[in-house]
Amino acid sequence: MQVEEVRLAYFSPTQTTKKVVQAVARGAGGRPIDDDLTLPEAKTRAIAPVDEGLAVLGAPVYGGRIPQDAALRLRRLQGNQTPAVVVVVYGNREYDDALLELCDLAVERGFRPVAAGAFIGEHSFHRDETPIAGGRPDGADLALAERLGAQTGSMLAAAGAVEDLSLVQVPGNHPYRDGGKPLGLAPETIAEQCGACGSCVEVCPTAAITVDEVAQTEAGLCIMCCACVRACPRDARAVRAERVLQGAARLSTTCAEPKQPVVFGVPTAAG
Repeated sequence: MQVEEVRLAYFSPTQTTKKVVQAVARGAGGRPIDDDLTLPEAKTRAIAPVDEGLAVLGAPVYGGRIPQDAALRLRRLQGNQTPAVVVVVYGNREYDDALLELCDLAVERGFRPVAAGAFIGEHSFHRDETPIAGGRPDGADLALAERLGAQTGSMLAAAGAVEDLSLVQVPGNHPYRDGGKPLGLAPETIAEQCGACGSCVEVCPTAAITVDEVAQTEAGLCIMCCACVRACPRDARAVRAERVLQGAARLSTTCAEPKQPVVFGVPTAAG
């Protein structure tokens, strides 16, 4: 089967997963249809079923799992034995059970995951003082993602039917590790720098932020993606929770060695 259409569906608060998913789609060819599930409106808007073509499904990794909000939104998709490439993006620690979890979710929702990849993205807690996978995915990462898409397209073209292709096998454990849940913490607003512009509200994937005179965050809804920190034009959002700062310092030391993406289900994506 030829790939005429590629449906991209992803959760990507800081755009790292989006970059990888788009690179896979470029490699696969076909007409891209972008379905960004990041913002809160994705919880309720109509989502068309994915009956044909190739799906590329993506999510970040939080604590070795895909975030609960990402899973809820991706579960609104419906495939029809639609071939899929499944992608997770993690911050240079480990992806643990997240890739297996996303593959399982894809099968549950009627997709047939035939290829997969775990890629590196700049960690949400990355800062100049605690660098963690800064600048990832880089050019080499995205080139590999394109090759993953191209090889998947070639594999589909050579197959008589999608049922002829085996489900991709990826690492992970059942039951999944505990993770992917909100920490009950949130970035804080530096009141004297806040211009109440609403930039943080526009990028928050869980509608955790409201703005009156300054931005305020409901910590119980925050998933610590730090999209608001990166989006603020006045540097008025900052991570100050000691638990997070200590974790970032530890990760910047223990995960300093750059890891490389890995792909599954395709013969020569790394070539």
